[in-house]
Amino acid sequence: MVIASLEKPCGLFDAQYRAFLETVTHVRADLHRYCARMTGSVFDGEDVMQEVLLEAYRNIGTLAEPASVRSWIFSIAHNRCIDFLRKQRARGRAESRFAEDEDSVLPVEPAGRGVRRAVEQLVINLPPKERACVLLHDVFGYSHREIAALVDSTAGAVKVALNRGRAKLAMLPDAAASARRPSAELSSLLERYVELFNRHDWDGVRALTSADAKLRVADCFEGRLADSPYFVEYDDLDSIWKMDIAEIDGEIAAIVAHRRNGKWELAHAVRLRISARSVDEISDYYACPWVLPAASSVRILHPIGGRLQRL
Repeated sequence: MVIASLEKPCGLFDAQYRAFLETVTHVRADLHRYCARMTGSVFDGEDVMQEVLLEAYRNIGTLAEPASVRSWIFSIAHNRCIDFLRKQRARGRAESRFAEDEDSVLPVEPAGRGVRRAVEQLVINLPPKERACVLLHDVFGYSHREIAALVDSTAGAVKVALNRGRAKLAMLPDAAASARRPSAELSSLLERYVELFNRHDWDGVRALTSADAKLRVADCFEGRLADSPYFVEYDDLDSIWKMDIAEIDGEIAAIVAHRRNGKWELAHAVRLRISARSVDEISDYYACPWVLPAASSVRILHPIGGRLQRL
């Protein structure tokens, strides 16, 4: 989704339109962090955020106060994240981890600055409402009343959900999220994809993809891989680059690094959807520099004995 390609509002909505564009420039990183923690994935968070910005842009004329555009966008983001979780049936899985006790909720102190990143990573273990309240209050600094408006609740209910969420986080074991390891066969395919990509063997890469493989270059292109100049874009890069396999917040993905000042610097991630013996979907996030910094952990993996392992 490219905002500039959409029709610009006019007339009475000009001030709202300008406020929207000015705010989006500064809100995208935080908005992505929120969506990523709500969905449990920096990649799904980016996809949801794109939908949020498109919806906000299309409905900018309904915004009564241009100054409140940031809160308005976060409210849309909350609703879209809840929709995502419902579609993924994640709510039932999350809520089944803890028994709800409506009658006894003890207050818990908020997380300090030093552990906010840990809270962001562990918050996926909470049910959606508690997850949202902990994120919005302890990470993004919204007040109880502001959160109530964002999640369509009351300040009292927000306080209860916040305390309950903090209590559950305090009960979690100190263990990092386990990676969703691919099988030996999928590991081999992913390793081959990266090897061919680094050799610029685009015919070889295409041979690993399905006939109707989809491509999504966030903020730039969405359609069939066959209809895009995707590989040409990498050939035209004026920097030295390489692709590796990485574990990003527990999810296996490809990651691109650039050579700068004699060192390799991680630049962006590429998410691959693999089924059977082919790559069915490629999502490239090179135009979204906020995705990798939002990840709690990024680890380069190496194939050892047919399996991807950390060194």
